[in-house]
Amino acid sequence: MLFSLFSNPLSFLFYILSLFLALSIHESAHAWTADRLGDPTARLEGRISLNPIRHIDISGLLFMLFFGFGWGKPVMFDPYNLKNPRKDAALISLAGPASNILCALLLSLLIRLFNLLSLPSIATIGYLVLGPLITINITLGLFNLLPIHPLDGFKIVGGILPSDKAEEWYGLQRYGMIFLLLLIIPLGSTSMLDTIMQPIVRVILPLFLPSIGG
Repeated sequence: MLFSLFSNPLSFLFYILSLFLALSIHESAHAWTADRLGDPTARLEGRISLNPIRHIDISGLLFMLFFGFGWGKPVMFDPYNLKNPRKDAALISLAGPASNILCALLLSLLIRLFNLLSLPSIATIGYLVLGPLITINITLGLFNLLPIHPLDGFKIVGGILPSDKAEEWYGLQRYGMIFLLLLIIPLGSTSMLDTIMQPIVRVILPLFLPSIGG
């Protein structure tokens, strides 16, 4: 990804700005939901903010630039402040991916509105500027729904399962990073993560990226 800075600096700039905004939306949604559910930890740490400085993890950013995979600073919450810790933790986790998908939907509707109003030039500009943001929001949202710790999908599943099954499920948490690394490590020219994610993104992304002029 970093190499595109030299081959296509404008595209790289749009991508980085889109990445920062999508990440900020994702993490601030976690923080806002935790605060609404009774835990002020994230709010007191200044995490209910679209300022990317509040959410960027330097190591995660460097990994993203060099390897195309990274992470933001996790939003911490105290389960003892929640009325129903397991289910509320699932809602807090769900808020991140849901906010990304909702953002992509709103931006997609905006481009469609430009088309509907017969403003092809504005629609084209909107597509070029907002397209990367829609793409990253969809990718980030779907990726975090994977049921592997430390991704959001793991706690979402834990909140849905009955109590006895949830205890067994959370026992898998210790193996999460191993599973995630196995997904990320390339096997030949691709990785298991690409094999899983690419078909899903190819199906869903066109629903959010309308064609220009139609």
